[in-house]
Amino acid sequence: MVERPILVYVIAGEPSGDAIGARLIDALSEFGGSEIEFAGLGGDAMASRGFQTLFPISELSVMGLLEVLPHARHIMRRIGEVAADISSRKPDIVVTIDSPSFSVRVVKRIAGSNIPKVHYVAPTVWAWRPWRVHKFKRYYDQLLTILPFEPPYFEAVGLPTAFVGHPVLEYGADRGDGPGFRTRHGISGDETLVCVLPGSRRGEVNRHLDIFGGALRQLAASGVGGRAVIPTLPHIADLVKSLTEDWESRPIVLETPDEKYDAMAASNVALAASGTVALETAMARLPTVIAYRVNALTAFIVRRLIKVEFVNILNVLAGREIVPECLQENCTAERLAHELEQLLGTDGDQQIQNLAPYIESLGAGDESPSSTA
Repeated sequence: MVERPILVYVIAGEPSGDAIGARLIDALSEFGGSEIEFAGLGGDAMASRGFQTLFPISELSVMGLLEVLPHARHIMRRIGEVAADISSRKPDIVVTIDSPSFSVRVVKRIAGSNIPKVHYVAPTVWAWRPWRVHKFKRYYDQLLTILPFEPPYFEAVGLPTAFVGHPVLEYGADRGDGPGFRTRHGISGDETLVCVLPGSRRGEVNRHLDIFGGALRQLAASGVGGRAVIPTLPHIADLVKSLTEDWESRPIVLETPDEKYDAMAASNVALAASGTVALETAMARLPTVIAYRVNALTAFIVRRLIKVEFVNILNVLAGREIVPECLQENCTAERLAHELEQLLGTDGDQQIQNLAPYIESLGAGDESPSSTA
């Protein structure tokens, strides 16, 4: 037999998974060098490591129970393509990252193969749809979790599970150059800068930016407002620009992630859609207000399924609302402006102090999460 490199098939269906996948590729490459090759599905971060994706993951960036329906046929076709590619390539291992609905449907189609299947980032069975533990036990050989309390949920049904640490700890969110960012963009040291993070999906951007813009207008009217910076991604940068054209103070739109952490370090407060970015702002010691809206019927359904009081994982860990959460009907310009104004006072410093122990609990030891994984 002719020896070949180990082929690792990685599937990351959204930007947060793409970032995790890129660092996993780095860690595996450091471990195995040229003896490991990669294939599968990923985004820009994985592409920067030489990874060639089967198709652009922006096609899968749909959020919400009802919002996904118009795209369901196309997504199912893509699931079939990924499964067929795995069967053709016969990799040594398949690693799916987050995107549990997409990931499970792919591995279900290759369930008859003897390829080891690992899922990285556990589905939030502790928050809703707890029966998913059985589905993951059925189709996966190993689960890697990023939250310390998750393994028992899956070990209880016999799925080998390991807590590897949260990947946000190695993103560099705590190492931004705030003064340098302000100098590059002509922002004085005493000018208030608001970091606006509307989400990475087009639907999120469309739902949030008008409300966020209204909050900033009200903040300016109260005499404490300043400029806004919007770190974004190439696939939504044009949409962000078009939706902010009528803002009284034109925001700084960052079209790539290169300056995101510098922007956070330079900012006084953040207004962020719920998601991993809320952990990044916490790492950056940036006081944050969390906001989110979905389709009204989606919200109605989810509220009857969800089992936790909070959406921000740091609030979940703390068991109380340290970071303000303005969700659905509470996601209004008036409410957001009020919360931002509070954080620009002493509440912001208090938030950062209160979050510190919960950020520390996201680590799994001396190794980086990717190396542990």
